Amino acid sequence: MDKLDLKKTYKQIYYLSATSVSIVDVPVFNYIMVNGQGAPDGAEAQQAIEMLFPLAYAIKFISKGRGKDYGVMPLEGLWWADDMNDFVANRRDKWKWTYMIMQPEFISQNDFEEAIEKVQSKNRMMNLSSVHFNSLAEGKAAQIMHIGPFSEEHTNIRKIHEHIASLGGKFDGSKEKHHEIYLSDMRKVSPSAMKTILRQPFHLI
Repeated sequence: MDKLDLKKTYKQIYYLSATSVSIVDVPVFNYIMVNGQGAPDGAEAQQAIEMLFPLAYAIKFISKGRGKDYGVMPLEGLWWADDMNDFVANRRDKWKWTYMIMQPEFISQNDFEEAIEKVQSKNRMMNLSSVHFNSLAEGKAAQIMHIGPFSEEHTNIRKIHEHIASLGGKFDGSKEKHHEIYLSDMRKVSPSAMKTILRQPFHLI
């Protein structure tokens, strides 16, 4: 059985330069998602991640049993705030987020619901009611590969914003949300070597 590698299928949006910003048209993808609020290292965020990965692997094995295998995709996060100044002021308790894992196009709502039942049956204490299956249409976006700790992302974020402005573009941070794709396992990779795709959808004016 061939194993689908979605990062290679969509290499134009996953294999990036770490020095220059690229412009991409992001297809509509399906995700399993959890919404929440607070710091990325807070209890609510960690609980969301602990729900998503068992569910992602359950979906994978359901699909594999039907003859379609693929590699589970990395964790991703959308970030915003009702008042975007809360980011500048580092008021992390007011940050809003959606943690999510992308799914192949052949995965359905029924597959998701079957996986929910399987994971729930193994861990009755895990409340999966906050996890949902949905699509995301980002369209035109600017992105760059960030190598290093999260605390040093600001330089590349500024580079993305400046590039968008140079094209005559703009974005609404509460609608066209800052997007991060965590290619490295934070538990195993040193902060200096972590690879994170930083993406900002935008529109032309």
